[in-house]
Amino acid sequence: MASTVSDRPGYGQLLRTPGVWTFLLPGFAARQPFAMLTIGIVLLVQHTTGSYGSAGAVAAVSGVSMALFAPQGGKLADRFGQRAVLLPGVLVHAASVGALPALALADAPLWVLFLAAVPTGASIPQVGPMVRARWAALLGAAPGRPASPLMSTAAAFESVTDEFTFVVGPVLATALCTGVHPAAGLLTEAALTLVGGLLFAAQRSTQPVPRGAATAEAPHRSALSVPGVRVLAITFLGIGAVFGGMQVSLTAFSEEIGRPGVNGLLYGVFAAGNMLAGVACGAIVWKSSPRRRLIIGYMALTLAASGLWAVHSVPLLAGLGFLVGLFIAPALISGYTLVDALVPASARTEAFTWLTGAVALGQAGAVTVAGQLADRQGASTGFVVPLVGTALALATLLALRSRLAPRASGRLVARGVGHREPVTVD
Repeated sequence: MASTVSDRPGYGQLLRTPGVWTFLLPGFAARQPFAMLTIGIVLLVQHTTGSYGSAGAVAAVSGVSMALFAPQGGKLADRFGQRAVLLPGVLVHAASVGALPALALADAPLWVLFLAAVPTGASIPQVGPMVRARWAALLGAAPGRPASPLMSTAAAFESVTDEFTFVVGPVLATALCTGVHPAAGLLTEAALTLVGGLLFAAQRSTQPVPRGAATAEAPHRSALSVPGVRVLAITFLGIGAVFGGMQVSLTAFSEEIGRPGVNGLLYGVFAAGNMLAGVACGAIVWKSSPRRRLIIGYMALTLAASGLWAVHSVPLLAGLGFLVGLFIAPALISGYTLVDALVPASARTEAFTWLTGAVALGQAGAVTVAGQLADRQGASTGFVVPLVGTALALATLLALRSRLAPRASGRLVARGVGHREPVTVD
């Protein structure tokens, strides 16, 4: 199903593409909110209220707000340019995140925290989708220019970067909240967003040409009008359920055994499995289609998540968490790769934000349910949430897989890193 070749375009060649470092470095800092925000809210609100259910609910409000507003931000970025969306967005987000700890530490009522969480989540800058859109602008197909074989290398690299943020972000937020101050995680997130977002927005030469600036273009269709994008958005809810369920359940488990500091280690091991799998996917030339890899990845993810609830020791939980993380990256990479075959370039940022928003929405639901279960039944029951989420997403994927067919037969799509070939439907 896969092989490696020595002459394929690799990460080194990708990172030598002129201009990429101008948006990669600030983009890495600016995409930390998605990794730090949920766990930062959970730890802060649990500290001030003593309830994982309340903490999960506040985090869920921010996640739902992100899921609802992110695609609209993607549409605006496609139409008016990334800079026009980012500049006000990072300022609103930094101010909103700064207000949330002040309210929580002042023992504000829960409904006030809910209200504060709305702009906090709605204003999360969608830097990950914007970076992917910049790669597409640099390397993707354009009039008079074929797509570069490095395009699929970029897809794998972005997944690795996403997973690395989920190694660094939650561990950093947990260390700051438990070792410095309960509000330190969120305040650091706000600072990274502000500095990284403004620097990223300043890189105007690499941003895609806004659709509104085009002189002659066909009427725009929303990315969500593509059936395959809707299927991918539904299936990405399951990935969000894994992230949210693991964050809350690992935190509750660590508190339950009297070792709160081990939470960061456990989540870091889980995220490290995710990142390493992403690196491995970038070293393989896949002979199977992205759709088949997505289905197989979800099957493996569901199987691995099925044992989490029964594990009660730190080493075993770390090992199983690593295994769960190992199967997330192949599903994410396959889903994002399918976008290139399903969606026209003019709606690509929007398509990526629908998938990112779906992850956030799944995460929001998961932290709410897992928090309630942890409060009432203990930490172990919270681990049922990733299992149920992935199982439902897998069932949807199997039932609707025919809708993931590419836009046109014979169109070139990414099969793996540095490897492009005509689509075959399987």
